[in-house]
Amino acid sequence: MKFIIVTGMSGAGKSTALKMLEDMGFYCVDNLPIPLLDKFAELTCNANSDINKVALGIDIRSGQRLELLEMMLEHLWDNHFSYKILFLDASDECLLKRYKETRRNHPLSEGGRVDTGIRKERERLRFLREEADYVIDTSKLLTRELRIQLEKIFVAGDNFKSLYVTILSFGFKYGIPSDSDLVFDVRFLPNPYYYENMRYHTGNEAVVQDYVMGFETSREFLKKLEDMVKFLIPNYMAEGKNQLVISIGCTGGKHRSVTIANALYECLKDSSEYGIKIEHRDIDKDSKRQ
Repeated sequence: MKFIIVTGMSGAGKSTALKMLEDMGFYCVDNLPIPLLDKFAELTCNANSDINKVALGIDIRSGQRLELLEMMLEHLWDNHFSYKILFLDASDECLLKRYKETRRNHPLSEGGRVDTGIRKERERLRFLREEADYVIDTSKLLTRELRIQLEKIFVAGDNFKSLYVTILSFGFKYGIPSDSDLVFDVRFLPNPYYYENMRYHTGNEAVVQDYVMGFETSREFLKKLEDMVKFLIPNYMAEGKNQLVISIGCTGGKHRSVTIANALYECLKDSSEYGIKIEHRDIDKDSKRQ
């Protein structure tokens, strides 16, 4: 029997995750009254039951009853009932943006400011996040990427990768990405822009990559960058960090930053300890010939 408690911050994707788990064959129940939790577990785990995968959604809508949940979970564990907790999280800024886009009120805002409700909810759910077996930060995840994460954990049985690394190239002329954790400036590297045969190509193409990486300075920088990032990642994981955005910038975000970002991604992509993806924020800007 797989019994998953799906919880997390309002707006972080709990309902979406439940729908995805249902597609994966889980029997899903959302917002079950907490006093019924032990009875529900008993019924679904009965030897005569034909249900073998259950996902139970619990969130802040449980109100004051939420305070009973910790005791209920201890009771289940003491009675040798095995369960896992999946906690969906997102940054306060991301949650606030999602609420503004949907024009919904936060369950705890009481008609006031959404950020006040988010702060109250985060405090009340703190114990669940600390007890969670899986914490997925959806701040930067697309819907399909969330599905892939859930399939890896609950279908393929892969080891959960608690840290998701995003390598992001950008152009300083368009501003530093606001969600950056680490920012590296590669404007000191030789610039292909000044050569007509490379100006309208990008760091995704061999002609630019070969030029940028043809310098000892570039190769040495990449080596030092790889060493530092590989040192930092395990320490971030030990701290409990779930999202790490490594931003690499050049002037326009088309040549040097893209090349180095691609090279760093190649150095890190085969790790089994964390998830990783690459994005090029500004690669298509100013793409037309003047």
